[in-house]
Amino acid sequence: MTLYRKPLSLAFGAVLSAITFASVAQTAEFDLTPEQPGRIHTERSQKAAAAIAPSFKFAKQGYLTVATSPWDPPVGTYATDAKTVVGTDPDITVLIAETLGLKLDLVPVAWADWPLGLASGKYDAVVSNVTVTEERKEKFDFSTYRQDVLGFYVKADSKITSIKEPKDVAGLRVITGAGTNQEKVLLEWDRENVAAGLRPVEVQYYDDSAASQLAIQSGRADAEFNPNATLAYSAAVSGKTKLVGIVSGGWPLTAEIAVATRKGGGLADAITLAINELIASGKYGEVLKKWSLTAEAIDQSHTNPPGLPKPNS
Repeated sequence: MTLYRKPLSLAFGAVLSAITFASVAQTAEFDLTPEQPGRIHTERSQKAAAAIAPSFKFAKQGYLTVATSPWDPPVGTYATDAKTVVGTDPDITVLIAETLGLKLDLVPVAWADWPLGLASGKYDAVVSNVTVTEERKEKFDFSTYRQDVLGFYVKADSKITSIKEPKDVAGLRVITGAGTNQEKVLLEWDRENVAAGLRPVEVQYYDDSAASQLAIQSGRADAEFNPNATLAYSAAVSGKTKLVGIVSGGWPLTAEIAVATRKGGGLADAITLAINELIASGKYGEVLKKWSLTAEAIDQSHTNPPGLPKPNS
């Protein structure tokens, strides 16, 4: 099986060249109210709407019914009313629905429940930080809208300015999650460093984000390496940490996050077209900037790109 490695040198190089890692982080305020007065909107696109297969049957006529699983800001979380879902995914979903000329019915669901609900027609689509994999592609179609990115974050006044390859973590004390993909990446980088005669990484594990932040701020750890989205939100809110590097969530392969739809249902191409129109108009970029996720932007949406391989393939 040929593995998909191209984006390591291209996609991430483009992103890194566009990001300035500030020496001192700036704080930001996020609107978590259910009303979302600053939400970005768009107009219906005749071209995108016409791309929906005539045979496609919507769960509710006139609506795009989308399942989402709230987990953490800024991707998707409950608003201050404890029932409305807000964040990057809801904002992107609103724009997709409007581009297709549909109203949006956003339905919070448990993560484990979305596959069956989508396959049965209960939902038209799922927008919930779903990574494209070859296994999932056997059952669903995908329209990409973000990179699956892991981030290296350090104290705002740290002298560390860039981490982008194994040698950059040699000798550092790095926090990561036990049993996670990011741990696998970090341990592989460490193995390469030790084999090359460089100093080993001191890998640290903590039970929660508060303990991790305390370790960074007190100087007991040099960096944290975990999913970029939640760390980006924390950095923007507190101003106490800064981004110094990103790595594909599927390293050494690319990993992309996508809208999932029923396999062969006839909706995926229309959604891909809608996302590309939103990218071209700048609306897509505005949403990611609003939620401090510019580092996860894509230049173009694709339908069913190569996904992460099946286990043991």
